[in-house]
Amino acid sequence: MTAAIQALVLGWLDLLRPRVFGVLAAGVALTLALFVALQAAAFWGLRVWGPEAITLPWIGRVPIGEALSWGSLALFPVMSLFLAAPVAAGFAGLFSERVSSTVEAAHGYPAGRELDFLDGLMDSLVVLGAVVLVSVGLLLLTPLVGPLAPVLFYGANGWLLGREFFRMAARRHLDADSAETLRRRRAGAVTALGMGVALLLTIPVLNIVIPVLAAAAFTHLFHLLARAEIARPR
Repeated sequence: MTAAIQALVLGWLDLLRPRVFGVLAAGVALTLALFVALQAAAFWGLRVWGPEAITLPWIGRVPIGEALSWGSLALFPVMSLFLAAPVAAGFAGLFSERVSSTVEAAHGYPAGRELDFLDGLMDSLVVLGAVVLVSVGLLLLTPLVGPLAPVLFYGANGWLLGREFFRMAARRHLDADSAETLRRRRAGAVTALGMGVALLLTIPVLNIVIPVLAAAAFTHLFHLLARAEIARPR
């Protein structure tokens, strides 16, 4: 637990480093650009293909074309609330290599091997899928399990996000089997940090920056746990 808190605090501080902040700014900019493009597509799509009017009993023909197209502007805050985190996570996964290498260089950790763009793309898709599960789970669990929903939600998704982000950080240094062995041995710290990330991902607006924070924090956590393993009595 102490290692998880330490890693999270160090990750927050790293967001101000120029290279990490650049990744953060790029992720936010790409997210907003995608939302603007989707909003524009919805607006013009309704103008071109939406009905101009509807006919109501006793009232007659009622023009609705303008109302529909302008009403689509309400989609922007909805997208910001429900899609910001998974979209930002997808973009952040593409840049996770830069975040990890910057954190390692700044804190004197052993440098990991560089991964190619395809690996970054796969990381992006995996993290995107994990964050989508967080968002969907938040909507589905609450009416089903009542007061237990927060416990199950943050517990399950803390484990899921912890596993995926830890794997991203560890595979720069270890093979898959060794990384999984370390994760299982230190499952408490990994899941605790994952639960912190899951909690932060449910906060609107702030959730846009959390995937980059998670990449930095889990880089710290990997090195803290690896150092503890080396120092552990045999």
